[in-house]
Amino acid sequence: MMSSFKTLPTLSFLFVTLFSLAHAATFDIRNNCPYTVWAAAVPGGGRRMNRGETWQISAAPGTTQARIWARTNCQFDASGNGKCETGDCGGLLECKGYGSAPNTLAEYAIGQFANQDFIDISNIDGFNVPMEFSSNSPGCTRVIRCTADIVGQCPNELKVPGGCNGPCPVFKTEEHCCNSGNCSPTNFSRFFKERCPDAYSYPKDDPTSLFTCPTGTNYKVIFCP
Repeated sequence: MMSSFKTLPTLSFLFVTLFSLAHAATFDIRNNCPYTVWAAAVPGGGRRMNRGETWQISAAPGTTQARIWARTNCQFDASGNGKCETGDCGGLLECKGYGSAPNTLAEYAIGQFANQDFIDISNIDGFNVPMEFSSNSPGCTRVIRCTADIVGQCPNELKVPGGCNGPCPVFKTEEHCCNSGNCSPTNFSRFFKERCPDAYSYPKDDPTSLFTCPTGTNYKVIFCP
């Protein structure tokens, strides 16, 4: 009787684990850029990706505030320590925290209200690599893309090596960062919105930039689609 009782927590844990795995979303990340990028994901870590290479990560239901992005012009030693020109995450190959601006972001939350996933591309932290974030399942047809020549056309005030910074990281003002939750588009945010209308250009951009797919959808993120 005692030994049977002891197995119950193990069986319960196994059931929960299998249930979570069965409903986890997969993200197929692909580098189509004609140059090497160092993909990053929180949760997920990071890795070097040459042109044409892929990397798959997964996220369990309940995962929120998650991000996938590309880093450029990186140098890492054998221990995975180094630095990237754009998107650097504390000098680590396998990211444990968010990257530094500028970086084009794929953001998501899995298994949220009414069994929906929330997905978006954001330029609030600027832009470094063209991106597509889309469904990889037949139950959702959502495709989000941001492929304009933002780096080449970047306003002088936002230009940095390898990217185009967001106005909030540059100016750090309420007008651009919207810490109070009460703000409007600016000329700088409109620069991003005009070129990538489906992507976040400032923090209150939800109506035109936040999309849903049913929980259970799998996804793909393509750098330079």
